[in-house]
Amino acid sequence: MLKNTLNFMSESEPLFIVGFAGSLRKESYNKMLLHAVSELMPKNVRLEILDLGEIPLFNQDLEYNMPEAVRKFKEKIKRADALLIVTPEYNSSIPGVLKNALDWASRPPGDNSLDGKPVAIMSASLGMLGGARAQTHLRQILSSLNTYVVNKPEVIVNFANEKFDADGRFKDERGKIFIRQLLENLIELAEMLRSNNKF
Repeated sequence: MLKNTLNFMSESEPLFIVGFAGSLRKESYNKMLLHAVSELMPKNVRLEILDLGEIPLFNQDLEYNMPEAVRKFKEKIKRADALLIVTPEYNSSIPGVLKNALDWASRPPGDNSLDGKPVAIMSASLGMLGGARAQTHLRQILSSLNTYVVNKPEVIVNFANEKFDADGRFKDERGKIFIRQLLENLIELAEMLRSNNKF
């Protein structure tokens, strides 16, 4: 299926995917996982990784006169053909920094930059569940924001400290298979939606 998808893509403009990790930690395993994806991405797909560190706390008083960092964040999302979100799990849910970014992205009413976007999600955690509970909550949030979430395969990296080498490179070959499958499904969905929007 990936071969057919890439053949179709070569006849159109390169696909633009925006990715971000729900962690501010410099040595975050989820940031490492996101960068690992960039190495597995097909050459005719462009991935731009965004940093959530400059996005301030959501303040509804500012949603019609939003901070510049938020405006740029929303514009990147609007331009993207698809999104890739990588999240750690904090207290059985997603981190506040990720929820904050999604709140900004969806506001104000009538300016939901996430509306209709295809989204793939992944997670990494030191524990056995690998962030599965965070993914469940994230899927619920994204559904309410009218995105198209890729359901399968689920990329859940448990015992993350064992899955990366000393240079931060993802070394789980079985995990790479699932990542490639997830990217294939995201690309296929994004191309289908982009094609439909042309009519």
